[in-house]
Amino acid sequence: MKLTLISSLALASGVLAQRTITVYNACPFTIWPAMFTGSGTHPAYTTGWQAASFTAVTFQVPSNWNAGRIWGRRNCDFSTNPGPNSCLDGGCNGGLVCDPSTGTGVPPATLAEFTLDGSGGLDYYDVSLVDGYNLPVRITNNVGCGVADCPVDLGPNCPAPLKGPYDSTGFPVGCKSACEANLDGNPSNSPNCCTGQYDTAATCPSSGVQYYSYFKSNCPNSYCYAYDEPNGGAIWTCNSALNAVYTITFCP
Repeated sequence: MKLTLISSLALASGVLAQRTITVYNACPFTIWPAMFTGSGTHPAYTTGWQAASFTAVTFQVPSNWNAGRIWGRRNCDFSTNPGPNSCLDGGCNGGLVCDPSTGTGVPPATLAEFTLDGSGGLDYYDVSLVDGYNLPVRITNNVGCGVADCPVDLGPNCPAPLKGPYDSTGFPVGCKSACEANLDGNPSNSPNCCTGQYDTAATCPSSGVQYYSYFKSNCPNSYCYAYDEPNGGAIWTCNSALNAVYTITFCP
């Protein structure tokens, strides 16, 4: 009887310890979503899959999912030497299914980031352009919390030093960050990367990041560089007790 009760409680706990994520591809072309978990318990769902236009998947993640990220990959071919270069952008170690330890994704890539049940009993989420841009993304929820997004295509009007990569037609399917583009020539001590002597919020203001205004003016509800919090619209929160269901939409 005791074992049955313990098993029932464990099952109930397991059910309560899950949160629901939906990933919807609203793009008029196939993409290959990917997922990475920075620390803690990993979701049971695959870390990479193919998503045809206007299709969605729904899966569970731990209620305390920590440093989770989901992004889309473009123009992929995993038939030979599957790995980080199998996609034009966003590729990862492992090919279609990203390596759970090292498969963080190759920039440029727009990221949907989550830490659930974090400090203060809050979910934290954002659409990050810190690694550059490759697809429009929106994060919505079913409990009335804020919407994080970068809903516009930043590729065509991307500043020339950041533009690319390009598809076979010459269309830019990405817009690199100033850090990734290595505009100042020293990524280990760079105001664009917030590294070295620029590794604090005080020493790395947004005014020192080249082309920051291009990303922030077009996507004010996104996280545009390493210390973007004071500029608003960067990190969004939701009461964890609401058990929000989050939907990530590509090409909203």
